[in-house]
This record gives sequence, C-alpha cells and structure tokens, in this order.
Amino acid sequence: MKNYKRNTILVLLIMLVVFFFIIKDDYQNIIYNLSIANRWFLLLSVIFILLYYLLKAICIYSIAKEHNKKIKLKDMIKQTLVTQFFNGITPFSTGGQPMQIYMLKNSGISVGSATNIIIQDFLMYQLALVTVGIIALISNAVFHYFELDAGWTTLLMLGFAINTIIGLCLLFISFSQKFNDFIGKLIIKIGVKFRIIKDKEKTFKIWEKKLEEFHDSAKLFKEKKSLLLKCYLFNCLALVAYYIIPLFVFLSFNINLSISPLSVITSSAFVLIIGNFMPIPGGSVGIELAFTSIFGSFLDSSLISSALIIWRFITYYLGILLGGCALSFYKGSENKK
Repeated sequence: MKNYKRNTILVLLIMLVVFFFIIKDDYQNIIYNLSIANRWFLLLSVIFILLYYLLKAICIYSIAKEHNKKIKLKDMIKQTLVTQFFNGITPFSTGGQPMQIYMLKNSGISVGSATNIIIQDFLMYQLALVTVGIIALISNAVFHYFELDAGWTTLLMLGFAINTIIGLCLLFISFSQKFNDFIGKLIIKIGVKFRIIKDKEKTFKIWEKKLEEFHDSAKLFKEKKSLLLKCYLFNCLALVAYYIIPLFVFLSFNINLSISPLSVITSSAFVLIIGNFMPIPGGSVGIELAFTSIFGSFLDSSLISSALIIWRFITYYLGILLGGCALSFYKGSENKK
C-alpha cells in the first residue's frame, strides 16, 4: 500500500510539472479559454469517458459470468474503475491486471480462471487497438488529415509492431500448455536455486494445479468464439468512445472547426499508440507531446494547450479519482459462489 501511495504522489507531482510547462508561456490566454469552455460539451466528454469504462466493464462481466453466474455488472463496473486507478499510477499501466485478478478471485473465481479472463480481455483489447489503428492509418493515407515527421512516424510504426507482438504473445500464452509448463517450471527451478522457493515439489504441484485451471478456462474461449467476438466489438466501441472525446473538448471553445469526427478518431488513435512508450505512469510527457504535435495542426497554440489540460484531466486524472473512490468502497468479498 505504501508503494501505491508513493506512486499516487508521484503522479500528482508529474501532473503539476507537466501542466506548469504547458501554461507557463501563455497562461493568461489558456486560463481564459478554460473559463469560457462550454460546460455542456465538457459534460458530453465526461459521458463518453464513462461510456468507455462501461463498455470495458461489460467485456469483463461477459467473460466472468461464464465462471460465476452470481457476478453482477455493477460490481464489474466498480472493479473496472479500481483498475483505472492502479493502471494510472503505475508505469505502462502494469498495476491494473494483478489487481483485477485479485478482485475476480474475491468474487469467487479461481486464480487460474481469473488470470485467463484478464488475458483474454486484454487480448481482445489489443486486437481492437490494432484494428482501429490500422483503420486510422488508412483514413489518414486517404484523406491526408496531417503529416508526421520521420521521428513520429518511426514511433507510430514501432507502436503498431509492439502492440501486434503483445497480442500474438497473449494468444500463444492462452493456448500453449507446454510453453506455460516449461516457463513455470523454469522459474520455480531458478527460485529454488536462489533459495526464494523452499519446497520444490510442493510448489510444482501448486503450479500444475493452477496451470490446469488456467487451460480449462482457455478451453471455454475455444468453444465460445462468439463470446470473444462480442468482447472484441465492445472494445472497438470503447476505443471509439475514448478517441472521439477531443472533438467535444474542441467544440467547447465555441470556435469554427475544420475538423471531422473521423479525423479526431484518427488523430487520437495515433496519440495513444505513440504516447504510451513513456515508462512513466499514464505515459505522461509522451502523451502530451503527441497530443500537441498531432492536434496542433487543427488549433492554435493557446487553444491546443487548453484542450490538452481538459482532455488529459477527463481521460486520465478523472479515472484515477473515480478509481480511488471505488477502491475506498471495495469490500473484497463480492459475489462468491
């Protein structure tokens, strides 16, 4: 818990530093733009980020329901928000998945099945991310919304490659029992050698049991391909809801925009793929630089800075706040069989 408190403080410090550099050269215009922003468009932006969270929760709910019929959607929504908190305060969003497994276990699902649920959900998310990204690439190639320099283009292509590789690795892990058995036993042997693990045979037996649970769960997805398709489509819709948010932020400034919903979705897809390389919670600095660079071709400097502050709060810091509130009300013993 101390680590999470420390990470939360770190996120707040990063936010203050980043926002300072955003507003320091033109703070009067930026503050003015923020003060005149249309509240109804901002509310619409908040509604769409909540829709994103809801669609993500429905994906987890649909899969978890196959393992525990008592699972309720409202509890999966709560767990999704808690996941946003842990993703938001850890580098590369690595804290969310372990917490999801822990919460699913407390909901009456075995660790092996919970792990498989999270892997399958993340696999569908990766597939949706790459799919929407490819559509964005094609869209920009056809309509020429903006041009990226060589550096940004390299990062974009690298981002696509990494996300594709992650998806393929998850697919391999999900269905290759021999590979998982080999890796698990190798880790146990290393643990024994360095005296981290004391009882080798007992640990082997525990691992084999968990691995069997994991692959029994994986068989479910082989048999119910429609379930994976459903989760894939919901993840695609979730990403579209997330990617369209800058449009409402821009409209809140009551200016004439030569920008279409498709161009905003395309630009947002590029921002997220490029910006997530930063090994800092929330991809901070990378996300902000990508946003100002790509959307800067549509708005002037003071407006883009104002839009960045609003967009970043709604899509990142709001999730941490809501997740922190959900965590404070999390009981840890919901819906057990």
